[in-house]
Amino acid sequence: MIAAIGVVSLAAACSGNSGTTGGATSSGGATGGYPEQNITFVVPFSAGGPTDTVTRMIAEPMAAKLGTKIVVQNVEGAGGTVGAGEVARADPDGYTVLMHHIGMSTAPALYQNLGYKPLESFEMVGLVTEVPMTIVARKDFEPKTLQELVTYVKANANKVTLANAGIGAASHLCGLLFQTAAGVKLQEVPYEGTGPALTDLVGGQVDFMCDQTTNTSGQISAGEVKAYAVTTPERVKSLPDLPTTAEAGLPKLQVSVWHGLYVPKGTPQDVVQKLSEALKTALADQKVIDQMAKLGTAPVPAGDATPQAHRTKLEEQLGTWAKVIADAGVKAS
Repeated sequence: MIAAIGVVSLAAACSGNSGTTGGATSSGGATGGYPEQNITFVVPFSAGGPTDTVTRMIAEPMAAKLGTKIVVQNVEGAGGTVGAGEVARADPDGYTVLMHHIGMSTAPALYQNLGYKPLESFEMVGLVTEVPMTIVARKDFEPKTLQELVTYVKANANKVTLANAGIGAASHLCGLLFQTAAGVKLQEVPYEGTGPALTDLVGGQVDFMCDQTTNTSGQISAGEVKAYAVTTPERVKSLPDLPTTAEAGLPKLQVSVWHGLYVPKGTPQDVVQKLSEALKTALADQKVIDQMAKLGTAPVPAGDATPQAHRTKLEEQLGTWAKVIADAGVKAS
């Protein structure tokens, strides 16, 4: 279902536009005819979640570069596969763009009737960012360190609750890796989105979860949750006191949530390149850099904001996650 719609534009570039998808004309920025109407960015997750946040950060400078409006549309459901499927079936004209995260590489292993193939149904535009994950718990949870957490959940596996944003969500995948690294099987509590899961965590209804820094940094800094570690090789600048999983005694738990832009297969290559160049412009924007830094992440290097780098990343990740998910024996309905 469509959860929320937002329009991002440069006022000077969009004067006179109606604000409805497909109803606007460009007044500058892009050349060669594209774009001649609004562009829709589909986010296959809830409004206000980590992927939505990243999308809205880059939408404004991309709209300015392209000289049109960008409409951000949230199409939720089935771990991001509903929105991704809609984009795969959209006209390949560059006016429907998908922002997806690591879930693009895990869906084939999770869903038997996916309806699209990541490498065959899309053209890759470029990578956007890699977001670290954090292991957080309700603030009154007994374990004080990551090692204590592992010991505690092993001893109390039948009553500890591990929240996530639904099967296939980044928090679910990180939770799988945690259980594998810790050698334990826990009671998982899936939610329809990261927001509700984190709300219940702050409220003490569930014990702990693994989620992106773009969603947890504020709660960690405010002391609303207990934080154990960040799941990347290096500490996060915005959370300098939070150790890495390796430092905290769980080196096998290493994961970051990478994001990328996609368009339907068959989209003209000159259109793909214009979108890729606009993405590079957005990722070099100081406002975007500063916004991402506050949330514990950063734009990818310019060389990764390209179709080829994006395809290489996706190919590698498809192989990696197929094994992890098969070993865990997880399937989505």
